[in-house]
Amino acid sequence: MSTAPVSELALPGRLGDPERSPATDPRIDPSLLAALATYGLDVVGDAPPVDRSTPIEQVLEFVLGVETGFGGLYTAMPHDFPSERGEVELSVQHAPGRDGRDIPLHIFTPAGATTPLPCIVYLHGGGMAVMQTTNPVHQQWCEDLAATGAVVIAVDFRNSATAGGLNPFPIGLNDCSDAVAWIHEHRAALGIAKIVLQGESGGANLVLATTLAAKRDGRLDAIDGVYAMVPYISGAYRWDRDRKLAELPSLVENDGYYIDCKMLDLLVMTYDPTGEQAENPLAWPYFATVEDVAGLPPHVISTNELDPLRDEGMAYVRTLRRAGVSATGRVNLGLVHTADSIWGFAVPEVYAATVADIKRFADSLEGTSTTDR
Repeated sequence: MSTAPVSELALPGRLGDPERSPATDPRIDPSLLAALATYGLDVVGDAPPVDRSTPIEQVLEFVLGVETGFGGLYTAMPHDFPSERGEVELSVQHAPGRDGRDIPLHIFTPAGATTPLPCIVYLHGGGMAVMQTTNPVHQQWCEDLAATGAVVIAVDFRNSATAGGLNPFPIGLNDCSDAVAWIHEHRAALGIAKIVLQGESGGANLVLATTLAAKRDGRLDAIDGVYAMVPYISGAYRWDRDRKLAELPSLVENDGYYIDCKMLDLLVMTYDPTGEQAENPLAWPYFATVEDVAGLPPHVISTNELDPLRDEGMAYVRTLRRAGVSATGRVNLGLVHTADSIWGFAVPEVYAATVADIKRFADSLEGTSTTDR
């Protein structure tokens, strides 16, 4: 129990104390804090050396350096949990993209599967800008989901930030939409009965945007359910403090807890370099209206208490509910951004519960026919 005076706890996080960090926030899960401290991530870091006044080429170079750093972190993290998991087979197929690119699909199937299984289409995090589909963290996540009795398909969409230059919106979104359409058309051949889109952070943005795009294009029959975790969906990270406090106060309350708004805004710059998509729901689903989301399939939106992005995910749940969409909202107490997936080794009970809940959600849905189209 905290011994801090009540006056210091009246407002949470950095709303009550601008100097507060994960190391000094009494709400944080102790096991997670110990893991963050191991990697020097229990404190609020320095501001990035680049910003919106910096040429985009330098921003891109910095963002790619951040990707390298996170890649090293993902490799260094423990990956030996849970200690037992069923055997999973991996194969790769390709879906045709609208611009002639074949989109790699990494397919994880429980060994010996003989009957149609739920399919979880996984879109990885990284702000739609960075991180590779195949790395130790994402692979373990897919294997653990598949071990519950599901076919997991990780879509290798194009990041907006690459060594070859920018792939801005809607390139990555189009890859995801085309992949989902192909998976739907080949349900029988893939041995799947229903399709759930699932992703965390930037992957959750793409999950929600792919669903909105499917409605726009008359393809909602391809998606039976949506499970979006800690969604990065507002693009609001450069807003002034007053607007953040009025609309999305967690952007102030938890800024710098593992992730920070200035860094997030650099990812926005690579995804939407001109700023023309700032309120386009397909780029930033936070701006979706009740009319945009009406008629969508069931959703689960999961947020974390100590995440700067918490409030935008909660706002999306409310939009869905106002439209009459079946929407479950979850808040994981004491956790920073992506702790329930990326940092699962630190909070294995939460990780296991999340994996189980995704499978439970998939099992609860009505599936579409497995006949190839």
